[in-house]
Amino acid sequence: MNFPENLKYTKDHEWILVEGNSATIGITDFAQRELGDIVFIDINTKGKQLAAEEIFGTVEAVKTVSDLYLPIAGTITEINPALESAPELVNSDPYGQGWMIKMTIDNPSDAEKLMSANSYKELVG
Repeated sequence: MNFPENLKYTKDHEWILVEGNSATIGITDFAQRELGDIVFIDINTKGKQLAAEEIFGTVEAVKTVSDLYLPIAGTITEINPALESAPELVNSDPYGQGWMIKMTIDNPSDAEKLMSANSYKELVG
């Protein structure tokens, strides 16, 4: 499995790439493998201010529907438009073309509380 070192991770299997006061968020390689074939992404929180660990959407796979949790507080500014017609990008490229949202972060230092790649590797075994 792939765990890019430049990302932070959550216990709920989201990843976040922080760049200044903005961030890109998606689900991890581990999460997409556990879910199986992803068939639909439902995110309708663009423009909303959310707290850390609030649900920002759902991901639907053949076998289940899972909530998506925001790693840190902020305002969602963009939803990946490619996922509407090609949700399988989350399976094939979870850290690249399969990103889910972009956001403006309330407090960039909040990312320090999240897991490093090594800590996340230990969590998922």
